[in-house]
Amino acid sequence: MDVNGVGWVAAIIVGGLAGWLAEMVMKSNMGIFMNILLGIVGAIVLNAILAALNIQGFGIGWVAYLITGFIGACILIFVGRLVRR
Repeated sequence: MDVNGVGWVAAIIVGGLAGWLAEMVMKSNMGIFMNILLGIVGAIVLNAILAALNIQGFGIGWVAYLITGFIGACILIFVGRLVRR
């Protein structure tokens, strides 16, 4: 089963990288498990947002998954900070 044209193992690796990049940009402090989770869930959330707005995604493949996961993870970190306040 593929996710955005990326296999499950690649989704974990690319999701971790996307989460780590979002962690660096947003200056948050999280572990590797949370980075992986943020990258994967961020990609799912951003794809859902884009689908709801009837906007085409960033494409298929690991680069598109990395971009989607990064932007989605940044959104999740931002929303998490808003909720904690």
